[in-house]
Amino acid sequence: MDGIIIIDKPKGWTSQDVCSKLKGVLRERRIGHGGTLDPMATGVLPVFCGRATRAAWFSENSVKEYIAAVRPKITTDTEDITGNVISTWDGMVNEADFIAVLPHFTGEQTQLPPMYSAVKIGGKKLYELAREGKTVERTPRTITIYSIEYLGMENGDFIIKVRCSKGTYIRTLANDIGEYMGCGAVLSYLRRTLAGGFTLENAHTIEEVEEHASSSTLSQIMLSVDSLFSSYPETKISGRQLHLCLNGNEFKTGLPDGTYRVYSDFGEFLMVGLCQNGVMKTVKSFFSPGGR
Repeated sequence: MDGIIIIDKPKGWTSQDVCSKLKGVLRERRIGHGGTLDPMATGVLPVFCGRATRAAWFSENSVKEYIAAVRPKITTDTEDITGNVISTWDGMVNEADFIAVLPHFTGEQTQLPPMYSAVKIGGKKLYELAREGKTVERTPRTITIYSIEYLGMENGDFIIKVRCSKGTYIRTLANDIGEYMGCGAVLSYLRRTLAGGFTLENAHTIEEVEEHASSSTLSQIMLSVDSLFSSYPETKISGRQLHLCLNGNEFKTGLPDGTYRVYSDFGEFLMVGLCQNGVMKTVKSFFSPGGR
């Protein structure tokens, strides 16, 4: 079973919980996800099945978009509302002041990974160390926040839409905004609306997947692996080019430089290829070895 299913991850589940559940539902051992979501978060989680797992890296490295709620006047050890309270603040927080600081957090910048994260240091995940009561030195990471759109207030929380690069922690963004304003803040809600080029319109609940599995209609919701690369132009190859491609070799082509979806002349998706100076080489192949 090769393909992609976009899951609307439920609250309280880890991304790995979703994969473990779908291994049983789909009866497929090779399942992976394209970008971790915290248990408190919901929304778009691309799940890759079979040979499509080879494409998960591309989704992990894609632009993400979130709807987030930032709750001011509180800090916690996890930087979100699920953690232990470290401090509170009794002053007033002005909506205009909140909006005014958002441009400070757009663009390329460094962000310190939170202690409650899956980042590994010395072979151990940070959240494992945090649960032992340890705090260790972490290296700031370069991220890019492409835009922050202010959407309004709800029950005292500031609602924002964030478009960002891989590796961005939205709860750290909330914490940093609160620190910058001097009042503290945590993330109280998070819903991912875009990952791997897929949106909530493409997403299905786990219950819907179970229903399709039981009625043998998974093809209705399973996306082909090449759908992840729809932004790349397509090209078809045959003859000598096809032979070289299937053996992992470069081949000459008259195409302009760029990244392509490469298909056989009868429509089979073969690979993502990079063309430079008239030569195409494999970025990642998706055909079945020995399948022809």
